[in-house]
Amino acid sequence: MRDLIVEGMQEKKAEAVVSIDLSEVEEAVCDHFVICHAATGTQVKAIAESVMKVVKEKSGEFPWQKEGFQNLEWVLIDYADVVVHIFIKEMRMHYRLEDLWSDGIISEYEEKA
Repeated sequence: MRDLIVEGMQEKKAEAVVSIDLSEVEEAVCDHFVICHAATGTQVKAIAESVMKVVKEKSGEFPWQKEGFQNLEWVLIDYADVVVHIFIKEMRMHYRLEDLWSDGIISEYEEKA
């Protein structure tokens, strides 16, 4: 699932894609976060739609819940074991999820050319 989410993000030029493995963190709400950011709300929406499309087409999975499509500053897509966070850059810098969940194992992904 993580790889499909990353693929969907990369198709729409998501920036600074990382995943955080939280499977060994006791208080974690899921096993993984996948996080990225974009320059505009329009791009945030495009990335979110791409993630849902790729995951649905290649795994048949639908999100349990999705939030943030009204203001497009922080879109959250919940696949139960994996939670996707797509931010406007300023919001990502403000909330700093990577710092909050630094007990997890962080993996960075290369940007697609």
